Amino acid sequence: MVSGIKQFTSDCNSRLDVYISSKIDSYTRSYFTGLINDGKVRVNGKVITKAGFKLGPGDVVIVDIPEPQNTETVAQDIPLDILYEDDDLIIINKPQGMVVHPGAGHHDQTLVNALLSHCEGKLSDINGVIRPGIVHRIDKDTSGVMMAVKNNETHLKISDMMSRHEIERVYRTVVYGVLSEDKGTIDAPIGRSSKDRRKMTVVPDGKPSITHFEVMNRFREGTDLKVVLETGRTHQIRAHMTYIGHPVMGDPLYAAKRNPYGLEGQCLHSKSIRFIHPRTGKELYFETDLPQYYEDLLLRLSPL
Repeated sequence: MVSGIKQFTSDCNSRLDVYISSKIDSYTRSYFTGLINDGKVRVNGKVITKAGFKLGPGDVVIVDIPEPQNTETVAQDIPLDILYEDDDLIIINKPQGMVVHPGAGHHDQTLVNALLSHCEGKLSDINGVIRPGIVHRIDKDTSGVMMAVKNNETHLKISDMMSRHEIERVYRTVVYGVLSEDKGTIDAPIGRSSKDRRKMTVVPDGKPSITHFEVMNRFREGTDLKVVLETGRTHQIRAHMTYIGHPVMGDPLYAAKRNPYGLEGQCLHSKSIRFIHPRTGKELYFETDLPQYYEDLLLRLSPL
């Protein structure tokens, strides 16, 4: 991977993050956004911390790309429910309660620890040493289909496909309250809450976020939904459902005081994924059954 000080002279009008990623193709745009946020990028000698900073012709851009860090993330022989695997990628059915990558309070027993063991370390490193192979993530208490990638070429192609909305991700969730419409779309920008930094919320200057939903079952206590993500923001489904007044059942963050069924986390399941394999060009589709905790909840609810 590229590291060290890199200097470029802009020959166009462009966003700073877009320009840098066009010049250094071995990292994702989100990686460079992180560097900009960390003060690792200067324009005409001045540190710039906004990824959307507008460059003009003649601006001198200096990027300080840190050396790869050592990590204590270790391979651990943890069983995985593998739906598909080849030399480029792996599709997993993640159980509820499994953390995706190491972080504060979760230094091992994560999906990454399991992947390092199963894939014998052959994972992309674009997202750093703490998140090898991780091209997208689902929350700890969200179950279901998730993809990881084994090399940087596949990582970049999958990231690009996601940004172009070329990967279909379908979820199932049970939310509080009865939705009157059979189908709908929530088009509302999401950003981090200023009141609680753990939460995401709808804000005017947030990132564009679009969620489509369809009613599968109605109950006296709530509604069972199929949800299709058009964008993939952090906590998107959880934040959007809270925004329309129907938070996800069992959600410990967005509906902390409402858990009459003793759920161990939000009732949210990544049901399926559909995409074109970036190397073979073949369409791949993987679908999982609803997990037992989800089925048990449906049986406990009262049909209308």
